[in-house]
Amino acid sequence: MAGKPKLHYTKGRGKMESIRWLLAAAGVEFEEEFIETKEDLEKLRNDGVLMFQQVPMVEIDGMKMVQTRAILSYIAAKYNLYGKDLKERAWIDMYVEGTTDLMGMIMYHPFQPADTKEKNLALIIERATTRYFPVYEKALKDHGHDYLVGNKLSWADIHLLEAILMAEECKPDILSAFPLLQAFKGRTSNIPTIKKFLQPGSQRKPQTDEKFVATVRKIFNF
Repeated sequence: MAGKPKLHYTKGRGKMESIRWLLAAAGVEFEEEFIETKEDLEKLRNDGVLMFQQVPMVEIDGMKMVQTRAILSYIAAKYNLYGKDLKERAWIDMYVEGTTDLMGMIMYHPFQPADTKEKNLALIIERATTRYFPVYEKALKDHGHDYLVGNKLSWADIHLLEAILMAEECKPDILSAFPLLQAFKGRTSNIPTIKKFLQPGSQRKPQTDEKFVATVRKIFNF
């Protein structure tokens, strides 16, 4: 029997958090080995296990996988969260890429210079409410099902819930104009594996704070 996937990353969200979400939603237990110092990262690089000298890196099925998108699509396909055919997969990919763009803006917000943070936050809220969330609201309305693609939970739904919760940390009432997304959030949050991941004490990481920003800057030298 194969061991649990092992995740190599810092002790925070970053690009690994969506991987944690997807594994947790699939009901897969995983281990984490945290990179806490610059030396920890250098050791991985020197050991030759990082194809492009970068993390996230996930040990799974005898592979040392890198590149966030490759890891996520592998997990989605392995655990039947990637649609039933090519067309469904294409829709999932489009939705995931959209949420990834929004999440990227939110993820980098704590790393912005203090004098641009307010402007950046306003842009995040504007993009979420005019560019991204209207697409998902319309998709749920037109589709008439509980989920974005087919009538089955997919990677697109898990990614969207993660994005919604991140956006709500920026503005708690950000879904006020999106009743179908509010209902979607309620439904998906109550899927047992996801509900468990959202409980205190899970492997979900807290919102990025200044202490974590300082740690990341030190490890990655930026």
